[in-house]
Amino acid sequence: MTVEATSSGSTGSATTGSGVATGDVLAALARRGVTDVDDSTVTRAAYSTDASLFRVVPRAVVRPQHPDELAAIVDVARELRVPVTMRGAGTSIAGNAVGPGLVVDTVKHLNRVLDVDAEAGTAVVQPGTIHAVLQKAATAVGWRFGPDPSTHTRCTIGGMIGNNACGSRALGYGRMVDNVEAMSVVMGTGDTLALGPGGLAGAIGTGDVPAALDRLVGGHLGPIRTQFGRFGRQVSGYSLEHLLPENGRRLDRFLTGSEGTLGVITQATVRLVRDAPARTMAVLGYPSMIEAADAVPALLAHPLVACEGLDARIVDLVRGAGKAVPDLPKGAGWLFAEVTGESLAETEALLAHVIADAGALDARVVLDPAEAAALWRIREDGAGLAGRSLATPAYSGWEDSAVPPEHLGAWLRDFDGLLKQFGLDGVPYGHFGDGCVHVRIDFPLVHGAASIEEGRGVFRGFMEAAAATLATYGGSLSGEHGDGRVRSELLSTMYDAEAIRLFGEVKAVCDPLGVLNPGNIADPAPLDADLRTSLPRVREPLPLLRFTHDGGSMADAVHRCTGVGKCVVGGGAGTGTGVMCPSYAATRDEKDSTRGRARVLQEAMNGDLVQGVSDPAVHEALDLCLACKGCANDCPTGIDMATYKSEVLHQTYAGKRRPRSHYVLGKLPMWARLTTPVAGLANASLKAGPIARVARAVAGVDQRRSLPQFAGRTLRRSARADGAAGRLGSVEQPDVWIWADSFTNHFLPASGLAAVRFLEAQGLTVRVIDERACCGLTWVTTGQLDTARRIAGRTAATLAPYVASGVPVVGIEPSCTATLRSDLEELSDAPEAAAVAAGVRTFGELLAGLVADGRVTLPDLTGTHVVAQPHCHQASILGWEADERLLKAAGASVTRVGGCCGLAGNFGVEQGHYEVSVAVAETQLLPAVRAAYAVDPDTVVLADGMSCKIQLDDLADVPALHLAELLASRV
Repeated sequence: MTVEATSSGSTGSATTGSGVATGDVLAALARRGVTDVDDSTVTRAAYSTDASLFRVVPRAVVRPQHPDELAAIVDVARELRVPVTMRGAGTSIAGNAVGPGLVVDTVKHLNRVLDVDAEAGTAVVQPGTIHAVLQKAATAVGWRFGPDPSTHTRCTIGGMIGNNACGSRALGYGRMVDNVEAMSVVMGTGDTLALGPGGLAGAIGTGDVPAALDRLVGGHLGPIRTQFGRFGRQVSGYSLEHLLPENGRRLDRFLTGSEGTLGVITQATVRLVRDAPARTMAVLGYPSMIEAADAVPALLAHPLVACEGLDARIVDLVRGAGKAVPDLPKGAGWLFAEVTGESLAETEALLAHVIADAGALDARVVLDPAEAAALWRIREDGAGLAGRSLATPAYSGWEDSAVPPEHLGAWLRDFDGLLKQFGLDGVPYGHFGDGCVHVRIDFPLVHGAASIEEGRGVFRGFMEAAAATLATYGGSLSGEHGDGRVRSELLSTMYDAEAIRLFGEVKAVCDPLGVLNPGNIADPAPLDADLRTSLPRVREPLPLLRFTHDGGSMADAVHRCTGVGKCVVGGGAGTGTGVMCPSYAATRDEKDSTRGRARVLQEAMNGDLVQGVSDPAVHEALDLCLACKGCANDCPTGIDMATYKSEVLHQTYAGKRRPRSHYVLGKLPMWARLTTPVAGLANASLKAGPIARVARAVAGVDQRRSLPQFAGRTLRRSARADGAAGRLGSVEQPDVWIWADSFTNHFLPASGLAAVRFLEAQGLTVRVIDERACCGLTWVTTGQLDTARRIAGRTAATLAPYVASGVPVVGIEPSCTATLRSDLEELSDAPEAAAVAAGVRTFGELLAGLVADGRVTLPDLTGTHVVAQPHCHQASILGWEADERLLKAAGASVTRVGGCCGLAGNFGVEQGHYEVSVAVAETQLLPAVRAAYAVDPDTVVLADGMSCKIQLDDLADVPALHLAELLASRV
């Protein structure tokens, strides 16, 4: 690859903190063979923050393609005095993955599991290897990797080493440092070392760092033995206890938790463990999290693998979003106590003893693995959910402090008092069995502060007071995430002056020029410097959309993103049933993730690096957003990038010339309506090669795409001919009203007619609403919001009486139904809009109710294998669970495909998007279809959405059915 050209307002001639021009740095990297370097505005904005409160805009982002390039990067940094910050998944909450010079992202290229030794129980990995990828490789040969942070689907092994990550099951498997066997590293001196069990004396490589550290430790044995390694979750500062003679002088383990301030990991060998055959959890209920904390010491007398705390307010958020939560015992705070054993009987017996000693209000043993997985998912999403658990946004900062578990209850009482003293609130949860508490606090950094400075003062005052109180318990400022920019300044409350001097001396030995991750641990930046939340919002547009969940503020909406990174799950592997984020799954480029786009939009609101929503950097970031709505459901903080994209396009193009596709694809229902009288002629013309090519070019459609065929007879016209159409008051009240959305009406009437046929075969009276009512979806997705609001308003007024009649109103096309469910209320505050949004149902939802009432009998689908691609809007907004239950109840075996089909309305047909559209389809959909057909050529491919049908037809020549068509075909 070549060095990426400067774009979107990038300051290619700008200087780094050392006064060296960025162009000179890029040239020096290129001379050393480092070529995947990007200093564009959009990329710098996307990497300007991690999951913390801090914003530090880098000069460039480097994605090394070979381990040797890491040494070259350090070499350039030393030569030009340019700071280097290593970044894994970017999920650090302490600000230790942002920096002013070069940010090095290892995820894209240095992400391989190099070896798994099934005999020795070890694995060799590159630093950018995703935890879940390693876990999959280990599981395949009968092992597992022990530490499992809540971000295990996206965090990297290098990042876990950098922060000494632990996760929920540290009681059973230890911290990251307990699982490191060896590593190769480039020190800040430029020396390369191979480290392992041989300790300082066994280090292989160049330079005298090991000998110098040995001398340093030898001269300070007393303070190191008394101040370091006092309890398991003491990870703040440098873990000098690992260099003690009695601990094997393990330099590799000493570097674990040093946050990239001393050396850069190029390769690591980690220990694997055998997993027990049975794993069972008990949920223990308590009046509050404080009482739950009081119970922890007694529980630790049992062989627990995990002991996690969860506050009821986090669970309430999940329920409030309409998502199912397994039954929980009485209480406002819960402990998840997990044990393993050789059999289920053994684990149940262990948990009986645990419950007897728990002192809980109530308890429940969870035997269903699916229920246990659902509860663990809520716990894993804790960081994002906790940020939304209070009346105003809650932030990281004081995030993961830890105390010896015997002090946990007392510490939480003092902590609660500190919150009240400063007028703050927070929702505690976390690794209670380790004494480690996660919490997001409503610091008045934006809301509730008379000024930015006042908010920063509250933040600093609380942090200092909490650190001083924590010290009285012998606690650690960080229990697993590192000190970073937010806690390094406070280390002097935890360690004495000699220990703090030792940190500086260690830094001088390992990184004498101070180029590695400055501002962290040994040379702390002020904890209230560079707070991204305190930046003034000088370019916030007055939105047309209502942003109902964010008080009408687009800036508040985009600042929901806290960087938890669920949008980069699996490093783009595209696994599971979630949708977010399909474009990242295809490109594995940070700017194409939900998080990256949110960061660019945050910069646009601040108006510093990115000059408002019309800045080319914003459009570059949003270009590959499929508007799939996946983030609206899958993101724990509730980011809705599709909505933000619509508003950005509206703000940018209002009253201006638009892209060609906006005029054609963005107004497709209008063109379809006008073409209806000559549909046959239009279809014949569009099949002619020259005419089709011109039509595609005019419409802005990729030449490799097929053009949609207009229905010879619309759904409404067909229903009239069959006597199945009607208007409210003009016909006898039916059992079901079917709304003829524009896509079903003009392109896929067979789906609507199948719904009529199936329901009428069950003895129901069905009528197709014989009134034009378009949801305005294509206008919404192309940002033509003034028109969309008018269209949606008319539709709400049209459909509201049908909904009010008490007869179910059913949508056939999922994207249109989802538009009524979500976008309608964003466009209009009319009571009719709210009524329609709440009242329109999917075909699956209708059937589920009718089956439950005994009014519909499902056909027998025994022996039928269904591969289902839920439309992304249905999966994210409407839910596909009812459809899945119906299919299984009918006897079908169901494979549900996650992700997005890749077409996503106008996205996949537009020029410039074809390759990404195909790549998205290849992440999950097309492999699932090919695998199913290989086993059973009679597999039924189910896809209710028009986009999904077109994608399957275009790319795989696969005919897909709507649920109604499948059921009707079996009657």
